[in-house]
Amino acid sequence: MFFFLYTLFLFFNKIIMSLRIRLQRKGKKKQPFYSIVIANSNYPRDGKFIEQIGIYNPIPKPYIVEVNVDKAIYWLEQGAKPTNTVKSFLNRKGVGYKKHLLNGVKKLIFENC
Repeated sequence: MFFFLYTLFLFFNKIIMSLRIRLQRKGKKKQPFYSIVIANSNYPRDGKFIEQIGIYNPIPKPYIVEVNVDKAIYWLEQGAKPTNTVKSFLNRKGVGYKKHLLNGVKKLIFENC
């Protein structure tokens, strides 16, 4: 019985904890265009994904990054881990700061303000 429960725990833990927020390459040769997606870390880079939360276009200067902040915060709270590049994009868009403030609101830090 214990072995079954432990195996079940490992199975679900691996599925939930293996989510990544990463770039998915699109576009033509020498003209890259990236989608910011939620995908299982075991899937190929350009393979199946769960949800698209933004885009990154490195061609124009300055480059274009668009991220749905609410979806990004939702997936970060679900345990998805961003890659280093996506983490820098999210920090520039203020996702880390907004997530921090929302956690404060959930803990009723701002109740007396």
